[in-house]
Amino acid sequence: MTSHGWGWRREDPAQGLVGVPSAESERGAAVPCTTLAMKDPTAVERANLLNMAKLSIKGLIESALSFGRTLDSDYPPLQQFFVVMEHCLKHGLKVKKSFLSYNKTIWGPLELVEKLYPEAEEIGASVRDLPGLKTPLGRARAWLRLALMQKKMADYLRCLIIQRDLLSEFYEYHALMMEEEGAVIVGLLVGLNVIDANLCVKGEDLDSQVGVIDFSMYLKNEDDIGNKERNVQIAAILDQKNYVEELNRQLNSTVSSLHSRVDSLEKSNTKLIEELAIAKNNIIKLQEENHQLRSENKLILMKTQQHLEVTKVDVETELQTYKCSRQGLDEMYSDARRQLRDESQLRQDVENELAVQVSMKHEIELAVKLLEKDVHEKQDTLISLRQQLEEVRAINIEMYQKLQGSEDGLKEKNEIISRLEEKTNKITTAMKQLEQSSSLSFTQS
Repeated sequence: MTSHGWGWRREDPAQGLVGVPSAESERGAAVPCTTLAMKDPTAVERANLLNMAKLSIKGLIESALSFGRTLDSDYPPLQQFFVVMEHCLKHGLKVKKSFLSYNKTIWGPLELVEKLYPEAEEIGASVRDLPGLKTPLGRARAWLRLALMQKKMADYLRCLIIQRDLLSEFYEYHALMMEEEGAVIVGLLVGLNVIDANLCVKGEDLDSQVGVIDFSMYLKNEDDIGNKERNVQIAAILDQKNYVEELNRQLNSTVSSLHSRVDSLEKSNTKLIEELAIAKNNIIKLQEENHQLRSENKLILMKTQQHLEVTKVDVETELQTYKCSRQGLDEMYSDARRQLRDESQLRQDVENELAVQVSMKHEIELAVKLLEKDVHEKQDTLISLRQQLEEVRAINIEMYQKLQGSEDGLKEKNEIISRLEEKTNKITTAMKQLEQSSSLSFTQS
């Protein structure tokens, strides 16, 4: 028989019994060797590892809760828990033949968790970046410690045991991780989420550690209670010392990083202040240019509006004058044609009166009616002409008042006034002639 780290094993081909204490061994009960020998050796190994995992997890939780503070790497129950987990993960692991030697490590299946659980990529990258880890076993031990600190060991391993087709590349069919015992252990690991652990993985030599299970921790003796309490107190003092030293180291690194960050922030702040001053100067210049352009734009707009108003008034006055003069001339022309037609008709009527004496009386009556109608029309014409004359006079007065302020157009507007006065004189003479002709025609009738 040879002595292994987690119990005694017989070197027979059937892989006899494994002497790991079960859950009843804590209460002093012994497992009969004949019963174990009758069972399948791999099943016995799985049962013993399961019982050992139960005792380890239960003892770790009870001692951590009674301990009442954060656990570190030197805590014995925690060390034993990692040893037990390492043996559970190694059970039934396939041996990979390399060129130089045989390779049997648990880092392969643990590295597979990254593909199954995306949140595990961070822990895998952290393990690979740790300095001083040279062997896959050391990386696996670091992975277990980081997973416990994250309180996600149960979640990671649950994703792993579900994918049995992938695990079959690393484990035999009778391995603990391939059977129901692996699921039970994963369920027990959920209880470790109540534990707070602060493990310094970077400075610990995980490659050369020898994983040996200490059964004395689970086989309690009343005589060792006093020594255990003293050891616990000494361990608590050492833990406090290590915690204070680690906290001091972290604070020093934090202070140095904060100093460097403050220096970089001050440099960036000075650069930003300079850029802000330059930007403010540019903004002030642009505001002044904008104000100047707006004032110039307002002046140009005012001048343009004034010029447009003056031009519009001039055009309207000229157009009104042209319309009035054109209307007056049209009315005079129509009156003259009407008068010529009336006079020719009157002459023809008089000649007809001289030629035809029989119808003279009737024609005279008709002529009187026509003359009365013509008189009324001429009176209306005279009234409209007088109104136009008054409008022309008012326009002349306005033009005269406007012409007083302009020296350049004085001659032209004087000529226009003289022309308008001649037109008014002609209109008055025409009116007089019309009145005379109307009175003569009336007397003749």
